[in-house]
Amino acid sequence: MELLSLYRSMARIRAFELAAEELSLGGVAVLGQHIDERAKVRGPLHGSIGQEAVAAGVCAHLERDDLLTSSHRGHGHTLAKGADMRRMMAELFGRRDGTNAGKGGSMHIADFSVGMLGANGIVGAGLAIACGAAQAMKFQRRPNIAVCFFGDGAVNRGPFLEALNWAALFKLPVLFVCEDNRWSSTSSTHELTAGPGVVARSTALGVPAERVDGNDVEALCSLAERLVREIRAGEGPRLMHALTRRMRGHLSADKQAYRDPTDIEIATKEEPMLRARRRLLEMGTSQAQLDLVNEEVSRELQEALAFAEASPMPAGMEAFADVQTLGGGTWY
Repeated sequence: MELLSLYRSMARIRAFELAAEELSLGGVAVLGQHIDERAKVRGPLHGSIGQEAVAAGVCAHLERDDLLTSSHRGHGHTLAKGADMRRMMAELFGRRDGTNAGKGGSMHIADFSVGMLGANGIVGAGLAIACGAAQAMKFQRRPNIAVCFFGDGAVNRGPFLEALNWAALFKLPVLFVCEDNRWSSTSSTHELTAGPGVVARSTALGVPAERVDGNDVEALCSLAERLVREIRAGEGPRLMHALTRRMRGHLSADKQAYRDPTDIEIATKEEPMLRARRRLLEMGTSQAQLDLVNEEVSRELQEALAFAEASPMPAGMEAFADVQTLGGGTWY
């Protein structure tokens, strides 16, 4: 995969999330904070700023019919999988033309048209869903794979054990991607995790695992290509442990008072877009070419914002559509 193409993918994710963050204005009431009524994006907003290489590098090797599950930092994965930025922004605005008709918002965004089964607000829940998707495709003799992105905090939850055990037992076509930003919400993950960590746990469960620098998009993309090829060849599940760093807090309203400022400085210096730009310039890419990519992304973002703003709010009764009822009669 050409590095400039990966850079473009990361730039789209970064631009989308920076805009969403600004439009949330803190977004959600945290510890009694006031919600700014000017906010276009309401509710919890979890960004992946600083982690874009993982989404870009993995999804570069996925086909449209491959299936994907995500964590509550799902914007980057959804964009990298091929979702329409306009409809994604409309979803964050809570509008009718959103990918989920405005009902999912940031934390539950999904787009079945590109195989994105959904981001998930429950830590670790996507692991089991990805296994179910992979098993269904295996039963159907489909040539596709499932990919599950999850954070390091999910490693200490039950679904991790259950999903990897099931995937190994039935040799499912699934790639588990641990997007390790070293933080479980507002707690340092290494202080909460016993033993040698995710790679050792995965290997013990029979799922081959490899660690990679999650901020080096070239290295990550190369590893993803090989792991995806092995899974498609019927060799069973694989796990990628991508070490990265988040540049923002757990969510948009998080001021990160619990975090050592030095850690944030390191995250800023090691961030993947900066590293990719430097590498591209070393390889002979001109600044004009990089500027052109940024201009194209900026235009796409402005179109997405205009589309979201023009999209109508859903009618009140639409809240009752797509909801399952058990038994007869009116329930609302």
